Amino acid sequence: MAAAKKKVVVVGGGVAGSLLAHGLENDADVTLVDPKDFFEVPYSQLRSTVEPSFADRSLVLHTDYLKKAKFVQASAVKATESELTTDTGEIIPFDFLVVTTGTTFRGVKTKAERLQQFEADHKKIVESQNILIIGGGPVGVELAGEILQDFPKKKVTLIHSGDRLIQFLGPKASEKAEKWLKTKGAEVILNDRVEIEGLAPPTYVTKGQKQIKADAHFVAVGKKLGSDWLLESPILKDKVTNEGRLQVEGTCLVTGLTNVFAAGDITDFKEIKQGFTAANHVATIISNIKKLTKNPADKKLVVYKALEKPFGIVSLGRVDAVAQLPFATIIGWVPGKLKSKDLFVGKARGDLGIKAK
Repeated sequence: MAAAKKKVVVVGGGVAGSLLAHGLENDADVTLVDPKDFFEVPYSQLRSTVEPSFADRSLVLHTDYLKKAKFVQASAVKATESELTTDTGEIIPFDFLVVTTGTTFRGVKTKAERLQQFEADHKKIVESQNILIIGGGPVGVELAGEILQDFPKKKVTLIHSGDRLIQFLGPKASEKAEKWLKTKGAEVILNDRVEIEGLAPPTYVTKGQKQIKADAHFVAVGKKLGSDWLLESPILKDKVTNEGRLQVEGTCLVTGLTNVFAAGDITDFKEIKQGFTAANHVATIISNIKKLTKNPADKKLVVYKALEKPFGIVSLGRVDAVAQLPFATIIGWVPGKLKSKDLFVGKARGDLGIKAK
């Protein structure tokens, strides 16, 4: 008689969580817990804002790619050594727990509602002549690029509190991105900010008392990490850093624990937080869960090597992109061919076993 499969509970249905649930569902009794009913390719959000029809490819129902794993639409509220409790009151037992909660979830919970959001944002862009984007990280810069590409007659103003754009990459990437935006007619304001609360057009006043005229605005600032529930969990509350991340070992096990892993933005690996690094965490965890399933005393677990040098590609519309590579920082259509056309949507769907659409 075959041995019962190990119970694996994955919390969070982003890049890491969806890949983990899909990657382990043939080898374990997997349950994915996520407050929304879909996975969203994160790199595609800004293209979907200017082209809502693009969103239908980039939003995938969890039940469409999970063939054997169970999906529970809920949020985690507490974990013990062997059980996860959700906000719906369900208690889910596990042999292994994998935490992949990235940022705090405050969005819509269904694919249909998310598609409606993109339609509403697109309508806002179409009906506005002057658009303010608050935040000069990758989201803000990519949104500005998408609008400038598809709506070249729109006036775009990008305000950022830092002294350079896309600060997770080096100064050269920042300079190239800023120059590209200005060449397309955007106004870039650095070292200033707009308070997010109570914003309304047509006049926005910055902390430096600069007045910005705009018909609409988009907020593109960083979100809080989704770690509040970890502080309510007896086994995890002491593993949370001051930044809200989980302390992890190279094996992706949470420090001091033998059956709880973490992947993605929630980890305290000293590296930039991007989809491809989360995917590498996933590969490590899948290997180690399989090893521990065969031999709980296995000491030769796979060790993840954190990315030492910042690496990343930021799209600038449909054609161009700026890329910081290990050997150089480049801008134009060459890095654009790597990301900007499809924004990795085809690859993300393929990784989940979903055919191109």
